[in-house]
Amino acid sequence: METDVSWTGTGIDLDRPNAARMYDYYLGGAFNFAADRELADKALQVMPWMRQAVSANRSFLGRAVRYCVQQGIRQFVDLGSGIPTVGNVHEIAQHAAADCRVAYVDNEPVAVAHSRHLLAANPLATVTHADLRDPAAVLAEPTVRELIDFTAPVAVLAVAVLHFIPDEQRPEEILAAYRSVLVPGSHVVISHVTDDHDPVQARAATRVYQQANTPVLTRTRAQLEAMSAGMTLVEPGLVDATEWRGEPSIGGEHAGFYAAVGRIE
Repeated sequence: METDVSWTGTGIDLDRPNAARMYDYYLGGAFNFAADRELADKALQVMPWMRQAVSANRSFLGRAVRYCVQQGIRQFVDLGSGIPTVGNVHEIAQHAAADCRVAYVDNEPVAVAHSRHLLAANPLATVTHADLRDPAAVLAEPTVRELIDFTAPVAVLAVAVLHFIPDEQRPEEILAAYRSVLVPGSHVVISHVTDDHDPVQARAATRVYQQANTPVLTRTRAQLEAMSAGMTLVEPGLVDATEWRGEPSIGGEHAGFYAAVGRIE
């Protein structure tokens, strides 16, 4: 049975698989369509642990947000925020500190429409329909600049999104542009898929994603370390998503995501 999209507006291509909606499907969400599920199932056939990888990445996001709140941060900009599901950034942050403000940014129409629907009664969270690859435009959006005070520490989240930006679009420069507006004490949270752990299965999955609206590009540990230049990585540094301050029982499972939190000094 298809999701009712009558409230999402027009311009949504239901026939082209979408990476954000596939991610929602892996997490057990309801905002995905037949084309998304069909391609996601193909990815699961070549990489059966995809759901576990996505779940591990989601758990890392929660731990990273709670860590940032513990460091005194009360402002978050979530780039490529995706389809809202259980454990959204504003839910985690505002549960830890009720005054946290969250600006979500995404260019996927379903993600934006559903986020606006979800946040209608939350004055401390906004959603902006924009492309994170244009930092100047994102930072100039009223829904970002009127909510977030960049003269105070901010956490910028780029979780499971940089692998959709090809090398020729210079993702390291995009990330650096966001870092450049952050004051000391701010943090940057990143996670990114890799084929370091299981090259055969990971590369097979990336070939499946060539059929989606946004193909996936894996990167190595060395590439992501270079991308993290300009900030001090919080211990334990750039590690598998399961190993970033997780419980010992979930460590070392090789989720297929590298993850890190960097501090701006």
